[in-house]
Amino acid sequence: MNQTNVILGAVVIVLIGIVIIGCSKKNTSSHSEDGEESGAELALNETYDRVRNGARLILTYDAQNNAFKGTVENTTNETLKQVRVEVHLSNGKELGPTPRGDLAPGEKKEILLAATSTNFDGWTAHPEVGESEHGQGEKGGEHGREGKGEHDREGDSEHDGEDGEHN
Repeated sequence: MNQTNVILGAVVIVLIGIVIIGCSKKNTSSHSEDGEESGAELALNETYDRVRNGARLILTYDAQNNAFKGTVENTTNETLKQVRVEVHLSNGKELGPTPRGDLAPGEKKEILLAATSTNFDGWTAHPEVGESEHGQGEKGGEHGREGKGEHDREGDSEHDGEDGEHN
């Protein structure tokens, strides 16, 4: 009886260790809903369709035009302030963000972010809402905390002279 309890105790300890190890592993390409990315990296033929902070982003990659196309829509009953979209490629490059713009309740805006490189095989995207993200070098913004040159941007109107968004 005593030997059975020892074996049972050892099995429980091993199972607890497995659970702890499993819970501590993180998917490096995903973040919480409030974080930068919301979900795992997508393949080039997959569609991003998620709501974040009231903004629904539907985006797909158009291989023929080497661009990401879709819409961002306000799903709330209030105006979303300073909405913009960005895409992160598997090669570390960032597209966007698109120019900031307010979205009235139910309003939908077309998104087009062109990529200049073709050496990527996955991507993720997210809409951003409000001042707290991409604060123009201000403290506390998502990119205000990043060092200069941390992202090698393409398709960004501030960095390559292209519009980055089309209606």
